[in-house]
Amino acid sequence: MALPFFLTPRLTVANHAVNGRSSRSFVEEGRLDAIAGVLRADDVLLVQFGHNDAKDDERHTDPWTSYPDYLRRYVRTAREHGARPVLLTSVERRRFDAHGTAVPTHGEYPAAVRALAAEEKVPLVDVQAASLARWQELGPEGTEELFLWLEPGEAPGHPDGVRDNTHFRPAGAIEVARTVARGLRELDALAPFDVRRLEDPVPPEWITWPAAD
Repeated sequence: MALPFFLTPRLTVANHAVNGRSSRSFVEEGRLDAIAGVLRADDVLLVQFGHNDAKDDERHTDPWTSYPDYLRRYVRTAREHGARPVLLTSVERRRFDAHGTAVPTHGEYPAAVRALAAEEKVPLVDVQAASLARWQELGPEGTEELFLWLEPGEAPGHPDGVRDNTHFRPAGAIEVARTVARGLRELDALAPFDVRRLEDPVPPEWITWPAAD
């Protein structure tokens, strides 16, 4: 949702992400087929999974077998349509040890994406490494304002408050989108003039949601 803030208006971001999907369930629900139907030559297809691939249910994939196998389908789909695939490792959750050190939470999944990117010669934005470093820089308290940490009564959807170390508030979404945009520029996946505001503040109020029916 926040990525367009860091790209020039000539680029259109089509957000096909859906909550709770793994690389496997996204394919099984026909969502990759839907993307294939609208992909055009020179489009850039950003592919990022992992959080739900690790779940012990029907969404699960193994990091060294079925996970890269499914990711190859995204890469192949992009290339078949003349689009450019870019793989992204999973953004890190907010987890710190007793000494205040940011701790990785995704097991072997990020390493599997890095290996696949090298094998398939696909550009990689290592969001996991970049976000882990950023959470370490901000520390346990500084990261609270990025994640869904709410006091009782602060938001209607969470009247009792919440301590969610996976999902983001608008400020966190902006932080992650900035990381992705910076990675795309470093990869030359986009023209330099197509990336903007990397060092500028972006107000959380810029993120809006459609009105409920």
